[in-house]
Amino acid sequence: MKFGKRLKQQIQETLPGWRDKFLSYKELKKLVRLVSSAPMLLNGSLEYGKAEEQFVYLLNSEIEKFNAFFMEQEEDFVIWHKELQHRIKRVIDTWGPNGSQPSDADCKAEMAKIRKDIVDFHGEMVLLVNYSIVNYTGLAKILKKYDKRTGGLLRLPFIQKVLEQPFFTTDLISKLVKECESTIDAVFPAEEEQRTREVREATTVAEEGIFRNTVAALQTMQEIRRGSSTYGHFSLPPLNLPDSELIQSFQLNSPIPIV
Repeated sequence: MKFGKRLKQQIQETLPGWRDKFLSYKELKKLVRLVSSAPMLLNGSLEYGKAEEQFVYLLNSEIEKFNAFFMEQEEDFVIWHKELQHRIKRVIDTWGPNGSQPSDADCKAEMAKIRKDIVDFHGEMVLLVNYSIVNYTGLAKILKKYDKRTGGLLRLPFIQKVLEQPFFTTDLISKLVKECESTIDAVFPAEEEQRTREVREATTVAEEGIFRNTVAALQTMQEIRRGSSTYGHFSLPPLNLPDSELIQSFQLNSPIPIV
C-alpha cells in the first residue's frame, strides 16, 4: 500500500479529535510536483528558491504541529496516570480487606470501572506512539521524494532535525505503557480464558472504540517498521511482531513491544 493511502486509512481509524493532527502529506506532494514539473524552476533560480522556501515552511509548520499535539497529549497522560494510581489506592484504602469500610462488592465494582479506564488509557498511549511513527515515516518519505524529483538535498538535514524533536521521542510514553501493564498484572490478575473472552468481546462491541483503533495502530506500526531492502540509517527499526500475535499482544496482561 502506498504511504498516502496508508496515511488516509490511519487517519480514519484514529480518534476523531486527532484526525487533523497528522502530516499534510497531500499538500506537501503538491509542492513537490510544483517544484519538479516547472522547467523554469532551475536549481539556484529565484523561482526555485521561492518554491523550495514554501516547501520548507510547510515542513517546519508540520513539525511544530506534531510537537504541540504530542506534548499536550504526553502531559495529559502523565496526569491521567497519576489519577488512576490515586483512584486505585483510594478504593483499596476505603473498601479493601484492610480498608476503613471493607466491602468486597463495592471494591470489585469500583475496581471494574478503574480497570476499564486503564485499558482505554493504555490504548490511547499506543495510539500516540503510532502517531509518532506514522508522521516520522511520512516526513522521511516526502523528503526522499523531494530530493529525488528536484535534485535537492533536504532529506539529511531535516531528518537529523526531526530525530531531536519532542514528537519523535517516545521514551516517556513507552515507560507509561509498561507501568500501565504492570499495574494490570499486579492489581487486576485474570485467568487466560477470561482475558481471551474479554478481547473477543471488545473486538466485537467496540467497533469504533479505543480497542479497534489500537489494533489498527499496531498493524500500521508493524508494517512501517518491518525490515526491507531499502533500510537505511534513518529508517525505523523493525517491530518484529508476527501478524498472528497482533490481537494477542493487546490482551490485558501481555506486554506490547513498541520500543
